[in-house]
Amino acid sequence: MAKARCGGAAAWAVAVAAAWVLLAAVAAEARSPAGRKVHRHLKRLNKPAVKSIESPDGDIIDCVHISHQPAFDHPLLKNHTIQFRPAYHPEGLYDDAKSSIGSNNAGEKPMLQMWHRNGRCPEGTVPIRRTKKDDLLRASSARRYGRKRHTVPNPLSVDPNMLSEGGHQHAIAYVEGDKYYGAKATINVWEPKIQQANEFSLSQLWILGGSFGEDLNSIEAGWQVSPDLYGDNNTRLFTYWTSDAYQATGCYNILCSGFIQINSEIAMGASIFPISNYAGSQYDISILIWKEGNWWMQFGKEYVLGYWPSFLFSYLADSASMIEWGGEVVNSEPDGTHTSTQMGSGHFPEEGFGKASYFKNIQVVDSSNQLSAPKGVGTFTEQSNCYDVQNGNNGDWGTYFYYGGPGKNSNCP
Repeated sequence: MAKARCGGAAAWAVAVAAAWVLLAAVAAEARSPAGRKVHRHLKRLNKPAVKSIESPDGDIIDCVHISHQPAFDHPLLKNHTIQFRPAYHPEGLYDDAKSSIGSNNAGEKPMLQMWHRNGRCPEGTVPIRRTKKDDLLRASSARRYGRKRHTVPNPLSVDPNMLSEGGHQHAIAYVEGDKYYGAKATINVWEPKIQQANEFSLSQLWILGGSFGEDLNSIEAGWQVSPDLYGDNNTRLFTYWTSDAYQATGCYNILCSGFIQINSEIAMGASIFPISNYAGSQYDISILIWKEGNWWMQFGKEYVLGYWPSFLFSYLADSASMIEWGGEVVNSEPDGTHTSTQMGSGHFPEEGFGKASYFKNIQVVDSSNQLSAPKGVGTFTEQSNCYDVQNGNNGDWGTYFYYGGPGKNSNCP
């Protein structure tokens, strides 16, 4: 018995010693320059919460006082007076009953975010997905966290090799040649498979101004699957903006100053629930972005999420010169081989409803503040054997298109 007690005491001593070593290593890491930088960045991003909600998917949603959100770190926003509602909406906003926050072919169903299962934020606060240390460590640097390097699809370019520069591939519909004051679309939501963690798949609309050089202005919104950014394969609502072609300005969601959120119901970067099923129920989100002084964003029929102040932009301070809708993936495979990362549902457009992904009721806002069907819609994809797009028009869906694909297949090596 004495021997057993001695062995137990020795094991306990070893465990205590190991714990102290681990704690010392953690403390040393926290005191290191890199550790201090991560800590400072987390403190900037994660504002004091009135209430915190743990989502079933592992996210923490912090309910932050509306005036304490990251937007107000911007020097030009220090004394900004928050606009709690737009003065007007584009006319003809919901002239079709099918533009719902969530629906399927059997009728409307509410589209929620995963965290709603465990609570809601109180009025006067905005829900912010908490940034964790692991999120920052996945980024190439704390400074680059929440930013992306990529080219916007330029269907007017004569050099297709330039269009896929950086490994980005697209299947889009677009309009250009006029002044645009907003855009709208209803998009069904999927969970595409991602081959590698540094790749992503998204479906979004782009509001564009300027050239496709270093002066590009872009406002973007839709859904995405991005393991690198979020640490999982969930489908999430996202926004992005830049005023200099992704060089030094802008970020995803509210991971930097810029977008001012006014809504307490919907969290940028949070998981969307439910999602569409192949040959099953189809679930949609509806997104509208329009210019009314600032650039406003609405999600579904009732959620005005917030706005990008016009002074963030040069060209978009007035209007947009091109609108794009569609999908994008990153192909990080070397030597001309192709990723199997899926776009949309992962199926080609010709499979149709319930199997292929779609945008329907795509519209633009004109100078009279009218929502109308876009004129002269073009389509573009770099490699139609990998991801394709097919557009059409009918009485129920207005102007629409199916898009997407599986990536690598027998015709896309």
